[in-house]
Amino acid sequence: MTYCCGILVRDGLVMIADTRTNAGLDNVSTFRKLHIFSNPGERIMAIASAGNLAISQSVLSTLTEGFADPNTGEVETLMNAPTMFQAAQRIGRAIRLVHATEGPALRSEDVSFDVSFLFGGQIKGSRMRLFMVYTAGNFIECTTDTPYLQIGEHKYGKPVLDRAMHYDVELYEALKTGLISMDSTMRSNLGVGLPIDILVVRTDACEADLNHRIEAGEPYFHDLRSRWSAALRAAHQNIPRPPYKSETETKN
Repeated sequence: MTYCCGILVRDGLVMIADTRTNAGLDNVSTFRKLHIFSNPGERIMAIASAGNLAISQSVLSTLTEGFADPNTGEVETLMNAPTMFQAAQRIGRAIRLVHATEGPALRSEDVSFDVSFLFGGQIKGSRMRLFMVYTAGNFIECTTDTPYLQIGEHKYGKPVLDRAMHYDVELYEALKTGLISMDSTMRSNLGVGLPIDILVVRTDACEADLNHRIEAGEPYFHDLRSRWSAALRAAHQNIPRPPYKSETETKN
């Protein structure tokens, strides 16, 4: 299982991904799921993946090596896409190419073709964008109304983002909220775990402001987890008990 989230605010982009993969309780491994494609000052793009690891790796390799446009014969990669929208379209085409190649063999073994991606970044001269690409290769785009997208085991971290996230949140406050969302997911699902990869990109910089891996035992993340747990306990204790009377009290 996986949890990845992307947050797009006025100041820039935050992307966070865990690294845990498993093929059963006795086969747990660490694989990077947040991949960065960059030409500093000109473009920066990041892809976070969830689903079948073999499929996501095949899609990423296809996007790196490139594939021919059937109309022009030009080799298309993420790094030569003229716009973020067309880059997202190329991710969709790469998914469909891998599905055409590997789908029949997977179906014969009763394995579902399961993969999804978060794709965000900026090309110089255009705006920062964030997309979620589905298994079928279609995609949606993040908006200012809901400035985040999630893939993988997203349900535990979503309430944190729903309550705290809006488009005008400061960039590193958005990172903090994303890390709390990741912590909430890790506490409720053993299939999501450290290390965590994070990327922060400021609007119009077209290069990473922060590209970092949080390892087990890192002081800041440990402190964040402890403070968030304490804050939740304090909030719970400060809320008055329900005023409703029990059935016994009502009868008396």
